[in-house]
Amino acid sequence: MRLFIYGTLKRGGANHARLAGQQYLGEARTAAGFTLYSLGDYPGLVADPSDRAGVTGELWRVDAACLDRLDAFEGLAEGLYMRAAIALAEPPDAAAVETYFYARSVAGCIPLGRHWPV
Repeated sequence: MRLFIYGTLKRGGANHARLAGQQYLGEARTAAGFTLYSLGDYPGLVADPSDRAGVTGELWRVDAACLDRLDAFEGLAEGLYMRAAIALAEPPDAAAVETYFYARSVAGCIPLGRHWPV
């Protein structure tokens, strides 16, 4: 599975160790139509039709065991995030990529735009 990572899981991020043993494929950027919000110590990615730049991050190949651990960490069962397909602008040949979308309201959250610093 190829996974687009944009927050604390990125290299240098507070939770990067959760990707131990997985394959880094390079820098990546989503197609236009997405933005990040600050949720405190971590970001949330949501669809944003007004976005023209996309969100920057990293592309990783993860195995099934790692994906299960990440799903638990990202709170899929609690409805905090959902994992779904996302289109990338860079690299342009990246097909079948998924990411974690924030699944709750961002009302009152601070919009960040395209980048979460690590």
